[in-house]
Parts: sequence; C-alpha cells; structure tokens
Amino acid sequence: MADQVQVGAPPADKVVVVPDVPLAEKPPCAAAAAKEPPPVPESEEEKPVKQKQVEDAEALETKISDAVPDGDDEEKVPQSGHYKEESTRVADLLENEKKAVEELKVLVREALNKHEFGGFAMPQQQQQQQQQPKDDSAKEEPKAEAVTETVAETKEESIAQAETGDDEENVATATVRSDAVEDDGAKTVEAIEDTIVSVSASVQPEQPPEAASKEPSDAKPNVEGKDAETVSNKVLPQEVSIWGIPLLADERSDVILLKFLRARDFKVKEAFTMLQNTIRWRKEFGIDELVEQDFGNDLEKVVFMHGFDKEGHPVCYNVYGEFQNKELYQKTFSDEEKRQNFLRWRIQLLEKSIRKLDFSPGGICTIVQINDLKNSPGLTKWELRQATKQALQLLQDNYPEFVARQVFINVPWWYLAVNKMISPFLTQRTRSKFVFAGPSKSAENLFRYIAAEQVPVRYGGLSKDGEFGNTDAVTEITVKPAAKHTVEFPVTEACLLTWEVRVVGWEVNYGAEFVPSGEDSYTIIIQKSKKVGCSEGEVVCDNFKVGEPGKVVLTIHNPTSKKKKLLYRLKTMPASA
Repeated sequence: MADQVQVGAPPADKVVVVPDVPLAEKPPCAAAAAKEPPPVPESEEEKPVKQKQVEDAEALETKISDAVPDGDDEEKVPQSGHYKEESTRVADLLENEKKAVEELKVLVREALNKHEFGGFAMPQQQQQQQQQPKDDSAKEEPKAEAVTETVAETKEESIAQAETGDDEENVATATVRSDAVEDDGAKTVEAIEDTIVSVSASVQPEQPPEAASKEPSDAKPNVEGKDAETVSNKVLPQEVSIWGIPLLADERSDVILLKFLRARDFKVKEAFTMLQNTIRWRKEFGIDELVEQDFGNDLEKVVFMHGFDKEGHPVCYNVYGEFQNKELYQKTFSDEEKRQNFLRWRIQLLEKSIRKLDFSPGGICTIVQINDLKNSPGLTKWELRQATKQALQLLQDNYPEFVARQVFINVPWWYLAVNKMISPFLTQRTRSKFVFAGPSKSAENLFRYIAAEQVPVRYGGLSKDGEFGNTDAVTEITVKPAAKHTVEFPVTEACLLTWEVRVVGWEVNYGAEFVPSGEDSYTIIIQKSKKVGCSEGEVVCDNFKVGEPGKVVLTIHNPTSKKKKLLYRLKTMPASA
C-alpha cells in the first residue's frame, strides 16, 4: 500500500512493508547499489556527503544495538513515528512540485490520446477500415484503392520498424525502473537484490502505438464520401481508471498522480514510467476480476481491517503468528499454486480497502499498518519467505504512498537485528514512519495513534462485539505504582447503569459499590474487591440497576511497581430495560 500494505509474515531476513512500501512514501532505493560494479573513487565533493551517511548509519546502529534485549527488552525497543503526512492538495505544494504535477499530467494526456495505457489496441479508424466488406472496397475508384494499398504498406513498414526497436526501448525502461525503484518500507539486503532481478524480468515488451498508427503526410487519400470521413476521423482518447478513479477526469486524479511523483521523488519521467507499468500490471493481473473473486475465509485472521486511527486512517492488522498453525500453513504455502492464491487474496484485500478511501484533495487516502510479530515464524519457513518477498515486490512497485504509518508490536529481539541490517538503506523520512514496541509496550504504543475503543481487545483495547460499539468513547487513566484509583459514576434517577473496565496488563485489585445520596441508605457492594489477572478475563463487564440517586464507585488498586493503563466507559438506560 507499496509508503505500500504488508503481506505474510516478516521473515528474519527482511522487513515486510506494504505499499507505502513507500507504501505511503518511497525513499530513494538502494536496490540498484546491491548489484552494481565496485564504486569508483569518491571525489573531494562527495566525501563529506558520504561521511555524513556513514555517521548517520553508525548512530542508528548504535541506537538499535543498545536496544538488544537485556532483561526488560521491551523497555529498550527503539522508537520513531514522528512522521507527518504530506498534504494531498496541489495548492499546498512547493512551486517545483506543482510544476512536476502539471508536467506529469501532460505526459498522461498524451499517453491517453495515443492509447499507450493498458495494452496497445488498434486505433478506431484502422479497425473500421479492416472491417469494411469486400463489396465496398470493390466499388472504390482505382485511385482510392491504390492509395489504400500504399497506406497499408506504409503501416506494415512502420510496425516492423517499431518491433525492431523494442529491445532497446525495453532495456532502457528496465534500467530506469531498476535505478528508480524506491523502498516504501523496510527490506533486507537480500530483498533489495531480488528487487532488481524481479523488476528487470517483469517488464513486458512494449510497442509504441504511434509507430503502428502513424501515416505519412503525403499518403492521405483523396477520396470522397464515407471513406474520406473514416480516414480523417480522430481517435478518441483512451479512458483509464485506477483504484476506481478515472485519470485526468477530476481533481481526485491529481491525488493519484501525486502518489507516483512522491514515490519517485518528483522525477516526472520516472513517475510516468511507474504509472505506465502499474496500469499494465493491473490489466495483466486482472485486478477488476480479482476484486469479485471468492477466496473463502480461511485467512481472515491473518490480515484484516479493523477500525480507524485518531486521524481517520483505516487500520490493517497483519497477524503473522497465525501461520504457526501447521494445517493453515500447508493449506496456504505448500505449493506454488497455493502461494499464488495467497498473493491474489492479499492483493484483493488491499484493493477493497483502497477503494473505500477518499481520494479528494485533503481526504484520507492512506492506511495504517499494524504488524503483530508475536510467535512470528522463523527462518525455517522458506515458503512463507518466498511468498512474502513476491508480495513485497508487487506492493512496492504498484501501490505507492498508501501507508501512513507502520507500527510493529510484540517485537522479538531477533527482529531488531534485521532492522539493524536494513536501516542504513532507508531514508530518515521512511524510518520516521516506523514504530517498534515490545510485548509490554504494545498496547501503550497503539493508543498513541488509535483510540482504545478502536483497538481490538486482543491488543489491549475495548473494541469487541457486545453492548458497546466502536463509537462509544473510552476514558484512559494512568494508575501509579502501589496506588489506588477510584472512578465515580453519578446517578440522579432510577436507571440501569452498564460499564466496561480493563487494565492493560491487569494484576490489580478491582471492586465496585453503589453509594446512595440519602443519609439513611446503605452502601451496596456490587463487586467485592478481588485480584484480577490476565488469565481471568481481559475486560470486566458489569451493570447495576439503580433505584435512587447516588453514585457507582469503582476502585482499582495497583500493588505492582509499574504504572498501569486503566480504560473504562459506561452507558445508562431506562430502568425498565
């Protein structure tokens, strides 16, 4: 989603980042450097820049090395996440960026007029000429017939010339693309090397449409009536849509073009080439048909969309630990056909999610990726690694700037070593989109970006099926170590009061009581204080039928030496309910 949406479990030799595998924004890629010849000696002007890059990489490696687990490892996991999403309004861009948008629009307009997107269909007037009945051609004047034969011969020569030049053009296209490929997310050195090979192999031969349709100016037939009108008719511009947005139809198209420009650092020609390749790939992959395909629900727990972050971005959860299920793993990755089916399912999920985004200027057009690394498969899962690598390649090439933030939770110690390897190849802009959190800090980091009522219960939030919904706000309170905290719900009339409470990490004492306002009334114990641990339930759901004015008081006692996050919400209904 490609600043791109993630797929599959992240192997130990790479970081999987979906389209904003610069999914949301692409850094300058070091992919080409992995297989280039030995570097030439640096000039005096290049040395200071190179030295600065080395110093930055060493500083980052030192920071991550310090984070290697030693006791309470989750406390030392490096943090980032200071990225601020750029504007999607053209008016907010810098002057050179505005110019790039206009230049790209010109190239797209020319390509649409020449039918250069999505295959190279024969122009309309040529089809009409070839489909004319033989009887009509026999009635034409000798002069017109001769001219028609001349035009046909000229077209054949032009097509032959175009085919002769295909190899050179494809080599140039592959070279530009391999040099320009940028990494929207995190990749290992192995993934970076594979990127060059995959891109070079995936580029399809291309025939310039103008070579097939262009006619010499001196070959215009001097005919009258229907034939003259057919020859003189102009070809209608091609209509091309991507993610449901027609190119150049309205201002939403500007947002699409801006994604490709940012993915290529506002290099217009490279952005245009990327757009061409993406549209071609979408047609070859059969995206429109894929969206309607039924893959079943076996993988719905592996990758799923759930809720929104505090800025309104849809949130996608990637749960790699699900593949510890041997039956599911074999069913998904045991052979090439199954791996391709998984890849198509993952692309379908991403496509459906993207088509729900708002591509109007200023709208929400990116996704937040949550990557749960708990029980993530290790180095032995070769099939999963291959599927992940292939998915990453497709996402980064065809889904630019679709990831607003990458949050990694339940991060194991070995993952830090992988991150250490690939960090020098990432720009600071890309690294700022990454957030890492160990098991004990996962919920706390999720709450930085996603409200507790939108976070699933399994990740520390209160989002679940039940009486409360995702729109019922949750109050968050920090309970200090070795301290008590009380929460009061005042009630002025008879009603049924319902509440939910959870403490992230639990291991606290919880109690509830009703305290009437009247002096002659007695306090009613709703829940006697007891110790609640993680194994006893993650959310406490309770209610009390109030018959007189008063207040319900909840007491949370934290006897531990660590602060705790308390979450709660309540609602009232008429007493008759």
